[in-house]
Amino acid sequence: MNQPVTQEADSSARPAQAVSFWQAFAFWLKLGFISFGGPAGQISIMHQELVENRRWISEQRFLHALNYCMMLPGPEAQQLATYIGWLMHRTWGGIVAGALFVLPSLLILIGLSWVYIAFGEMPLVAGLFYGIKPAVTAIVVQAAHRIGSRALKNNWLWGIAAASFGAIFVANIPFPAIVVAAALVGYVGGRIAPDKFKAGGGHGKADKSFGPALIDDHTPTPEHAKFHWLRLSQVIAVGALLWVVPMGLLSTSYGWDHPLTQMGWFFTKAALLTFGGAYAVLPYVYQGAVSHYGWLTPTQMIDGLALGETTPGPLIIVVAFVGFVGGYVKALFGPDALFLAGAVAASLVTWFTFLPSFLFILAGGPLVESTHGDLKFTAPLTAITAAVVGVILNLALFFGYHVLWPKGFGGGFDEVSALIAVGAAVALFRFKRNVIHVIAASAVVGLLIKLL
Repeated sequence: MNQPVTQEADSSARPAQAVSFWQAFAFWLKLGFISFGGPAGQISIMHQELVENRRWISEQRFLHALNYCMMLPGPEAQQLATYIGWLMHRTWGGIVAGALFVLPSLLILIGLSWVYIAFGEMPLVAGLFYGIKPAVTAIVVQAAHRIGSRALKNNWLWGIAAASFGAIFVANIPFPAIVVAAALVGYVGGRIAPDKFKAGGGHGKADKSFGPALIDDHTPTPEHAKFHWLRLSQVIAVGALLWVVPMGLLSTSYGWDHPLTQMGWFFTKAALLTFGGAYAVLPYVYQGAVSHYGWLTPTQMIDGLALGETTPGPLIIVVAFVGFVGGYVKALFGPDALFLAGAVAASLVTWFTFLPSFLFILAGGPLVESTHGDLKFTAPLTAITAAVVGVILNLALFFGYHVLWPKGFGGGFDEVSALIAVGAAVALFRFKRNVIHVIAASAVVGLLIKLL
């Protein structure tokens, strides 16, 4: 491990101490249980702990890694933890950091999914979810607003967002096709009107010093993090095996059309489409898991997102709920092993969803470390982000329809759910309340209404 280099800006500060693998292991395990608040909250926690308090990595190196992770499909906070763990303690450090970021939320969500699917009809559970569903609708609207305010900087990008909304809402075009079309528009637009496709927002430049860090601004890149073609080929080969072997076993044991095999294939594709965060890929998950495969119902999809919001870890872990419900309801291992079927399916989809994230870091990290300049979003990624805004808006309308008209337009309007949704929106937009607080308050309101 490289020794800390003292920064001139704060030479009197106490130098950061060397960190063992097991010290890092303990921190990554703790992080897995406290990483609430979505990507922004999770990145903030890591910045405070790793940059400000522990000084394991400098501000500049932290932001450099984050800018790379923001360019990738997948959960950027989990990828950032993987990157820093890899930089500090080689491949196993990255694997441990990334895995512990996900594992606690997976185990918690399996337990919550079982309670939901086994006891969801009980008045207590039904009342809680009655209040949570309208809150989730408001949360998705807030996500569209948050991403849109950052991404839609000019009329070109507004046009892309509007076109993507029309494509999925009116024409029901699959999400992957929308992503490809947006990327092509961005590629062409970046050449003919580059100023219109410059990345907005970003994470800025590092202009603060919190004292000498273990991995400082000018700390030499460790040997394992330097780029080598042989090492890159080894990572790609191992990654391919980690995908091919389980997929091959599923295909040979159960057949290509079996739900477990199809889950592995479907969520591999979903993992490569998560530009813009979990909210962006949820419409694709809905199209496949609800409309095409029938693994769960629209109402269950909304409930799953609510459970995902209440657990630590990346929001995309909601795919574990989809897998659990699909495995449980389909009784994949027979009527006497429903929980086992759900747990296996949840673990399976988590494996295929997060495997690409590890490969992106372990394969691309050395390339990123070879240059310490700020990485920018490319024009295609800027266009994809704009398209994501339209897709998320469609998701909000989808959730709103199923919450406010639970039996369809002919079945009547649910005024109480509408009031809860408005209250949640006011709490989120006007008073900037935490998502967990909004969900908890809405759940209590829903329970009281059902009990009364």
